[in-house]
Amino acid sequence: MRLRCSACDAVPADPDALACAACGELLAFELDPARYDAYAIEANARLRRASIDPRDRSGVWRFRELLPPIDENAITTLREGDVPLIDGPRGAAHAGVERLAYLHLGMNPTASFKDAGMTVAVSRARERGARVAVCASTGNTAASMAAYAARAGISAVVIAPVDGISAAKVAQTLDYGAHVVAVEGDFDDALRAVRALNPATVAVVNSVNPYRIEGQKTAALVLLEQRGWRAPDWVVMPGGNLGNASAFGKGFREAHAIGLTQRIPRLAVVQASGAAPFAQAWREHRDLVPVKAETDATAIRIGAPASWKKARAEVRASAGTVLDVGDDEIAEARATIGRDGVGCEPASAASLAGLRRLVADGSIARDADVVCVLTGHVLKDTAYAARYHASGAPQANAIVRGVELADYLNLLLLARA
Repeated sequence: MRLRCSACDAVPADPDALACAACGELLAFELDPARYDAYAIEANARLRRASIDPRDRSGVWRFRELLPPIDENAITTLREGDVPLIDGPRGAAHAGVERLAYLHLGMNPTASFKDAGMTVAVSRARERGARVAVCASTGNTAASMAAYAARAGISAVVIAPVDGISAAKVAQTLDYGAHVVAVEGDFDDALRAVRALNPATVAVVNSVNPYRIEGQKTAALVLLEQRGWRAPDWVVMPGGNLGNASAFGKGFREAHAIGLTQRIPRLAVVQASGAAPFAQAWREHRDLVPVKAETDATAIRIGAPASWKKARAEVRASAGTVLDVGDDEIAEARATIGRDGVGCEPASAASLAGLRRLVADGSIARDADVVCVLTGHVLKDTAYAARYHASGAPQANAIVRGVELADYLNLLLLARA
């Protein structure tokens, strides 16, 4: 496995660089499929699920042959990546498909998909002796970095926008002991400040770090593993900074090249309409132009996504698509997912809202085999859920007051008859 530039293929002199010295684009690890035995990888993963070794119980590290080599004594794991694939009948009805499953990455240790990448990025930081880890964040990256840095004995510093970040995510981050530095502006301003830091002195663990992407790609392997290595027709996911989209695409491509699966699913990346520079660029067949992001789905409130070129390459390779949906569509999709007994934060529900739109316009067939990726847990943003249910929204579930309990239960029983 070698580290190279994702654009010009140059090999960096510094193994911990964040960008290509020749062209400035992001770096990526590349493996040689011929060096891997699909049967051995699948057999190892199956055997490791029965192990008590913390690395084997992780949905990331049980695929460690496909990750950059890191000293086992530096590996920092919280059993991340071992997430469920859950049937979603109400979500399927909402979207207009016959069947649907949710890959719930919110079931990670800190309740978001970031953990799968953070375990690898922080393990690498620990291996090279970094004393401080830094990230820009709208909340999920902050909480994840704080937890893994705490486990690794590394100081964590979060650069976060003053406004527009969930109080629940801030509380998580503070609980894990991170130092939170508030900045004026938005996530894009915070990330620019972080990318200007010298990676030789601090470990920058945003998704511009290629180790992050390597960890996150294992979500594609976990999805395939739970389906007997049979790829779905479509995988639909939210799009913010677009590291996750590039990671899923990379994971599916590598699984196919090695022979773990017979085909690559088509990727659909869904942005919120108020934060949709990638969707706009896709529709207009042009390069991305940053925007001032505005959406209630704060986890994807990003106007200048750093990984857009890598994500575009993966969507193209899968013959997929990119689109955006409104905040009202996201809100109703999130409420529908809740009716399946599955809780997710607003940004996650962009996947179901996007699927509904793609089915309505004929881009996805009603009998297609589809997986929607949920990136964060409902408890990540309880204030959003409370506001929704206090509103007059179609699926709002208001608290009932001033009724006789027996009468109310009788009415409920009649309604269920």
